[in-house]
Amino acid sequence: MSEIRRYSIDNDTAERNAYSEIVEAGDFLFLSFCVGNVGQSVEAQVNGALDDMEQRLSKVGLTLESVVKVDVLMKDPWNIPTMEKVFKERFKGVYPARKTLSTDFAHNGGEGGLQVQIDAVAYKK
Repeated sequence: MSEIRRYSIDNDTAERNAYSEIVEAGDFLFLSFCVGNVGQSVEAQVNGALDDMEQRLSKVGLTLESVVKVDVLMKDPWNIPTMEKVFKERFKGVYPARKTLSTDFAHNGGEGGLQVQIDAVAYKK
């Protein structure tokens, strides 16, 4: 296996987060904590998370078509149909395997806070 590369390591913030936004291991990339449009509607947050994912993938020359697996964390699982609508628009039939989980987020909570986070695995070949 080739070397493992880590991109956008977040260890210098005031909160002292300890994670990498992207880890490249062989032909796979692992993306964590894709979020966007926090405080807006669930639909806007799903689009924002996918925008964040696309921006990160573009750093290594990939697109959403390279995504093979996602874990979607949602504050309210009753919003899954909204997430599915956005996925149909954005992935255009080239869907990744998916697991959706309900969770209470540890920050940016409350009704107007973080509602959606997506982690992903992308294939590089």
